[in-house]
Amino acid sequence: MQILSALFVENFEFRQVEGPATRIDLRGIHFSTAVRSFPTTLEPHLIVLIRCPAEESGSDALETVFMRDGEEVARNRAPVLIEPGKFGYQLVKGEIEFLEPGTVEAHCRLTGESSDPLIVPLTVLPPASPPA
Repeated sequence: MQILSALFVENFEFRQVEGPATRIDLRGIHFSTAVRSFPTTLEPHLIVLIRCPAEESGSDALETVFMRDGEEVARNRAPVLIEPGKFGYQLVKGEIEFLEPGTVEAHCRLTGESSDPLIVPLTVLPPASPPA
């Protein structure tokens, strides 16, 4: 299997179109977010799109390690089952504490793959200053 994409999103929906074929509507894709105060805990939604070639089994595990400054701050591992020859997705939720502004990187990999992980950053910004 192969990871095609991984994105932080606010929401997503699937819909059928002629064929039958499926469309994925992604909303609120983001790589940064502002918070009201620190410390804070975020539970970002990371959608990982995965392809399973027809000749593969369709069974693997998705491991996502959230890293900050070279240290692991959260980890998620879940089984992935995708019909061979089809596409699928996995929704990953991590609980990540921020004591101050900064960036975490979600390192996504399928455990059956020997390739490097797909890395998706998420930057937490300080609260906006009130207008003068």
